[in-house]
Amino acid sequence: MLRRDDDTKEPATPRLRPAPVPETGPLRLDWSDWLPRAHSALLRSSFGLLAALADTGAIIASALAAGVCYHFTIYGDEGPVERFLQLGLLVSLIFATANMMRDEYSLSGYLQMTGHGRRTFVLWNVVFACAMVFAFATKTTGDFSRATIVGFYFLGLGAVVATRAGIVRLVRASASSGGIPLKRVFLVGYEPDVEGFAARYQPWESGMQVVAAAVLRGRETLEEDLALAAASARMLRPDDVFILAPWSESDTIDACIDVFMRVPASIHIGPERVLDRFVDARISRVGAVSSLHLVRRPLSMGEVALKRGFDIVAASAAVALLSPLFALVALAIRLDSPGPVFFLQRRYGFNQEPFRIWKFRSMRTMDDGRHVPQAQANDPRVTRLGRFLRRTNIDELPQLFNVLSGEMSLVGPRPHALAHDQMYEQAIAFYARRHNVKPGITGWAQVNGLRGDTTTEGKMRKRVEHDLWYIDNWSMMLDLRILFLTVFSKKAYRNAV
Repeated sequence: MLRRDDDTKEPATPRLRPAPVPETGPLRLDWSDWLPRAHSALLRSSFGLLAALADTGAIIASALAAGVCYHFTIYGDEGPVERFLQLGLLVSLIFATANMMRDEYSLSGYLQMTGHGRRTFVLWNVVFACAMVFAFATKTTGDFSRATIVGFYFLGLGAVVATRAGIVRLVRASASSGGIPLKRVFLVGYEPDVEGFAARYQPWESGMQVVAAAVLRGRETLEEDLALAAASARMLRPDDVFILAPWSESDTIDACIDVFMRVPASIHIGPERVLDRFVDARISRVGAVSSLHLVRRPLSMGEVALKRGFDIVAASAAVALLSPLFALVALAIRLDSPGPVFFLQRRYGFNQEPFRIWKFRSMRTMDDGRHVPQAQANDPRVTRLGRFLRRTNIDELPQLFNVLSGEMSLVGPRPHALAHDQMYEQAIAFYARRHNVKPGITGWAQVNGLRGDTTTEGKMRKRVEHDLWYIDNWSMMLDLRILFLTVFSKKAYRNAV
């Protein structure tokens, strides 16, 4: 069996203990009492209901809070409390039912927060729209003020996301300590593969209880080993069986599948190392063709349309509001140093298509060739006014015109000079994936303090890691958060050069 050593406080390491039974076979077993098994099954079956009730409670409380707060502020009383409760109950029932149909409340789904925010945001908008249509059809929209509806929308969304985050933290903490055995798993494979699986993934940290590890000795004894392993699996009744053999050994995998198909458990082919790089890998079917889907398209057509619509509206409003500032900055640049007001430089955009980026000129040079020296601290090329413009991010504002023309987005990976792209693409894995979405005026790397010079590969690597995380975790809420942090977070103004 694979387990960590509980007799020491040193970092846990997997080990295989000698099996008490059977004495003549290669199987290593760990007996489990029926009481912990029953407790685990009860916990898994009841968790979905508890998670659904948590979402329902958060939504009803948000509806009540939005309505009561508004009425108390404007009218000095709590208002029609029963109507607020009915609204919250309607929305929460639709929301929870839809999540149950999508198997959103499975215990294993709460081992990490990744994806919860995006899925919650999309479903919340759909459910809210359905509730408004229902209220319009039943002529009950007049019972609620617009402020109550808007407040409920934002309070409810925030409450559900916060509730999910809290439950995820509890589940992860309990799973790491062994308090929640999410799955009872049975491993079968060659000894190096079994030990490698335990060392890389440490399944107990994910709430798995490895009840047995059946080690295959070789092709000559494969039939005998599998017969013994299947008999033991039927006795132990695991939830899942993991076949840990190299994917290239298709005959071994087929033999394992044939044997364990007779065992009442889910069957998994263990992960190859390549899957460690793709957390969202899944089986995809197109007609009769099945494939291993490693990476999804960065943004769906609907997400692209939503992001583009927001860019147009927000950028147009920003240009209108900031036009007086544009005029003042342009005048100051002309008075501060000789040269044009705007600095244009070629950059790679979406799908590595080149475009010219607009910036207020902050240097005395206009480099745009094959060799572009990076800006550094106390760079003598930066003008007096330029230092202020770069420190306050004002020099980036003309890129609003790039946004309106469709070459950039308000939020996305910052584009670099062509010379720097060509240099780092050879040195940093997946660097070119940054171009799978439109570049942005600001981005996740910048609001985390990763701006300024990238004179070392390590600095650029950190920036790229943040850019790729943004691409894989995009949501409209994340874009709004980045825009807010760009203006109000101190990190967004660090390391300006």
